[in-house]
Amino acid sequence: MKTNQELQKDVQDAIRWEPLLNAAEIGVTAKDGVITLTGTVDTYYKKVEAETAAKNVAGVKAVAEEIVIKYGDYGKKNDTEIANEVLNAWKWNWEVPEEKIKVKVENGWVTLEGELQWNYQREAAKKAINNLSGVLGVTNNIKIKSETHDAIEKKAIECALQRNSSIDDLDIQVDVAGNKVTLRGTVDSFYAKDEAEQIAWNAPGVWTVDNELVIEYDN
Repeated sequence: MKTNQELQKDVQDAIRWEPLLNAAEIGVTAKDGVITLTGTVDTYYKKVEAETAAKNVAGVKAVAEEIVIKYGDYGKKNDTEIANEVLNAWKWNWEVPEEKIKVKVENGWVTLEGELQWNYQREAAKKAINNLSGVLGVTNNIKIKSETHDAIEKKAIECALQRNSSIDDLDIQVDVAGNKVTLRGTVDSFYAKDEAEQIAWNAPGVWTVDNELVIEYDN
């Protein structure tokens, strides 16, 4: 098990390794596997990248993200401008059925609502916003309601998990109730936890995935 100091240094190094991030802008503290990120950055994208970099470090069990975004004069946008840029970003993305999503912007914070058939569409709608200037945060309230009426096949999800070489030997249990899938068990990284969830979302008929996987590291 890494010490707090070792984990802190590993996260600092991971953030420093990202070309768009300046480690001096972001403070890192570590305690018992929980990483807290603080500081100020000038884009929402940097905030997302810092969180992602921290999650990918072995030994990290949770990330508390307290980074503040402060745009310079070049990056400031009013809510109407941000809303228009969101709509324009979706127009060029084939994964996003823009006609089914509503967007609200209040004081730089973007809220997405609507119903889509697949989780990858919901993720794409949010990802398209990450690079837009003026954005201070995103709340993704889009719900998944697949039009398929087929019952979710528990065995199919279990087989898909076993086919993935990064998680095939991990302790993951799959429970299915109606349109909801619950994942339980133990994994060894944030990556494995997220990968298992994405696999579950790919099953036809899934409306909700409750990811209760616990991260535990062997060393």
